Amino acid sequence: MNIAGGFRSFTAAADAPDLGTRSLVHLRDFLSREWRVIALATALSLAVGAAYVATAPRKYTAQTDMIIDTKKITWTHSDMSAETRTVDDATVETELETTRSERVANAVVRQLNLTKDPEFVGPGHGIKARILALFRRGPEQTPSSDELTRRALSVIKENLRVTRLGRSYVEQIAYTSLDPEKAAKIANTFAEAYIEDQLQAKYEQTRRASEWLEKRIGELRQQASDAYKAVQDFKAENSIIIGVDGKLASDVELDQLGIALAKARADTSQARAKLERIQRVLEQRPNNTDDFSIPDPVVTDALSSPVITKLRQQFLDDQNKQAEWSAKYGANHIAVKNLRAEMAALQNSIWDEISRIAESYKSELQIAKSQEEAIDKRMLEVFQKSGATRQAQVRLRELETGANTYRGIYETFLSRFTQSVQQQSFPSTEARVVTDAPVPRAPSSPKIAITLAFAALCGLGLGVMSAIAREQLLNRQIHTRDQLEKLLGTSCLAVLPAINKPIGKAWGKNSNALTQISEAPPFSATAEALRYIKVAIDLHPTGAKVIGITSALPGEGKTTIAAAFAAFLAKAGARTLLIDADLRRSSLSRVLGHNEGPGLINIIGDGLDFADVVIADPKFKFDVLPSPSALRAPNSADTLNAPAMRNLLKKAAGYYDYVICDLPSVLPVVDVKATAHLFDAFVLVVEWGNTSTNEILNAVRSSPLVSERLLGAVLNKADETFMHRFEGHSDRRYAYYMEEVTGADEISATARN
Repeated sequence: MNIAGGFRSFTAAADAPDLGTRSLVHLRDFLSREWRVIALATALSLAVGAAYVATAPRKYTAQTDMIIDTKKITWTHSDMSAETRTVDDATVETELETTRSERVANAVVRQLNLTKDPEFVGPGHGIKARILALFRRGPEQTPSSDELTRRALSVIKENLRVTRLGRSYVEQIAYTSLDPEKAAKIANTFAEAYIEDQLQAKYEQTRRASEWLEKRIGELRQQASDAYKAVQDFKAENSIIIGVDGKLASDVELDQLGIALAKARADTSQARAKLERIQRVLEQRPNNTDDFSIPDPVVTDALSSPVITKLRQQFLDDQNKQAEWSAKYGANHIAVKNLRAEMAALQNSIWDEISRIAESYKSELQIAKSQEEAIDKRMLEVFQKSGATRQAQVRLRELETGANTYRGIYETFLSRFTQSVQQQSFPSTEARVVTDAPVPRAPSSPKIAITLAFAALCGLGLGVMSAIAREQLLNRQIHTRDQLEKLLGTSCLAVLPAINKPIGKAWGKNSNALTQISEAPPFSATAEALRYIKVAIDLHPTGAKVIGITSALPGEGKTTIAAAFAAFLAKAGARTLLIDADLRRSSLSRVLGHNEGPGLINIIGDGLDFADVVIADPKFKFDVLPSPSALRAPNSADTLNAPAMRNLLKKAAGYYDYVICDLPSVLPVVDVKATAHLFDAFVLVVEWGNTSTNEILNAVRSSPLVSERLLGAVLNKADETFMHRFEGHSDRRYAYYMEEVTGADEISATARN
């Protein structure tokens, strides 16, 4: 547990750095640690970029601008013409792909004879080609014509770029080549090949349409002829005669018969009226011979009859004579009687003539009636025949419609065929070159500035990723106080730097390290680190005296730390007992040279007195309870957990100010887990940059008592230079207190304060 656990928790001040400031600080610390890796990766990437720029062949790009063809041949109107269509993005992209097509590229290859150009059919000039050439064995076989064409097309495809200028109908054809003149020639040839391809495509389209139209016209001609013959055959079969005005003969006859019937009926009515009138006149004929009244037939024929007129005139003349002679000779005179007889004869002649006219009227009436009946009968016959003709006329109309349709289609296709033949002779296209590709003056590749900038960015990114990976890898081990404190949730009591040790046996190494630590100057970082541990123990809320010093794994320097700390306490005047509780290895006893006599195991197992076993070390001024290396307890955990060990520690705590126990490592053996209840506090020694975080956590979590009574951790064997890069530069402030201050410096500092 943290030694500050018994005090009020710390509350950050109002002016403490916010999260953004801390992030900037972390970034600064990260860059200060890893700038070498980032700089190295950037430098290597720049070197690769410079090598590429130096070795890459110079390439030149020529560009030509061309308006695409926005017209097509339409076949939907009455005349075949070039119709402007709405050009959308899909249409423009289609034209761009047409320019990139293998057909246009083949035309360029044939026109410029590129199958004999080494740039297109040779091994290549790029880095990839050079690398592949190194692994090629034996002479290369002579490629075929198709293979040469395929190679040329592949090279053209790699170096050709066709793009659309904005939202316009102008496409830009750019080609990159090792030769500037060749680049311009190929770009211009591509534009010409596209235009030629459009003309050829329209010619082929028109030719195919003409062939199809010609074949279709023959079919339509036969269909139109068959349809016309079917109409005529149907008319003949059904006796259908159509007049000039398009009416059926029966309809014309019906119209004429209707007019004739109306006239006949009118004639009959007129004849009947005349007969009735003259019959009324005949009814006035007198029966008495003495009646010499003259008939007055108001009939047209009677009035206009010359016979009646002459007889009437004679009758009137005789009547005048009779009146004159009667008055002169008397009514009974023979001449008068003769004259009367002549008048009676004239009167009868007139009535006879009127009767003859009546008989003619009867004859006219009979003739009119007969004519009316004949016309009516004929009209009925024609009407009946016309009904059947009208039924057949429905089918006739269908046949005529089909015949007219075929005829119209035939005439339309014939007209279009004529126009297509004319169009085939004069194909045209709207595609044209706007700007010819000039010969480029400067190379377009490699772009030195862009290449180096890209190399620098790649190197920077690679360096940052490498640095992050390195940080993640290093985070698996402990390199800073902050890492250790966040991992354990407790304080990092001290950081002890690595000691330069001569090569030798293990005890010699530890002895040399112990000497260097114990003899460190009082103002050194090592002395200050030991002082931190002492202050942490002194500030323990329960007044801890029995302190167990352990580590997760062997070799982390716990024995050296325990001995050096005991020597520091003894040098400070504290009564200190150092116990070698590692019964399996007895490293502390070997380092101090007390491993031959009796020790801790004799007190616990044999009941020896504490005073007879404890040794006062003359060099480091502390008492030592050693553990003989000759006697190794087979069950060290039970030995350390015996009541005698508990009594020993209790007695030592009552006599000494500090009881420091060098315990075994936590993970390899169970001694610490078994005896954790005997100690007031634990100090965990962690080797800097070696012990993994999982091993540290497993060691602390192995026993709840160890975790609860953990006073703090000591980071041992630290590389101060490397550690400063991880932690930043805050520790440099402590150098002010660790340097020796001369009188002049002290006076100067006092004056400044």
